[in-house]
Amino acid sequence: MWKVLMISDSHGNNDAVLAAMKKAAEFDAVIHLGDVGTNYLELENKCPKPFYLVRGNCDYDYSLKQVIMPTFGPHKFYCTHGHLSGVSGGLNILRYQAMEAGCTIAAFGHIHVPVWYEPEQEGDPYIVNPGSISRPRQEDRKKSFAVLTLGDDGSVSCRFDYI
Repeated sequence: MWKVLMISDSHGNNDAVLAAMKKAAEFDAVIHLGDVGTNYLELENKCPKPFYLVRGNCDYDYSLKQVIMPTFGPHKFYCTHGHLSGVSGGLNILRYQAMEAGCTIAAFGHIHVPVWYEPEQEGDPYIVNPGSISRPRQEDRKKSFAVLTLGDDGSVSCRFDYI
């Protein structure tokens, strides 16, 4: 079993990311879904586990990749910030990109709102957005992150939490 801490849209607020890591306590990896800001190396250095990161539309370090596909056991992630997948207008492009890449989980940021969808039919990916850890846009405006629990049997569950 794996626990993956998912964060997005911190916009330079490293204290918020570190608070999420502390609150989540137990995790096997962190995936940051973009708009991290300029001092992301501090986060990588302070993270006790593998730290994955994609480039968001507000990130200007072009060495960061637009898409990464980490794997945890039977679970392959399609991770992108989402702006290039048109997520502000819907999730179909992202869904198809993940399916084309053979991924079981599609993860994105950009919209600053927590999202969780389970597959509707065979072959569909789980879709997750942890919301924003620094500038939330959902009604309650809580700074959110997500923890995915991944089973060896292919099971996936998502828990949202707040700082």
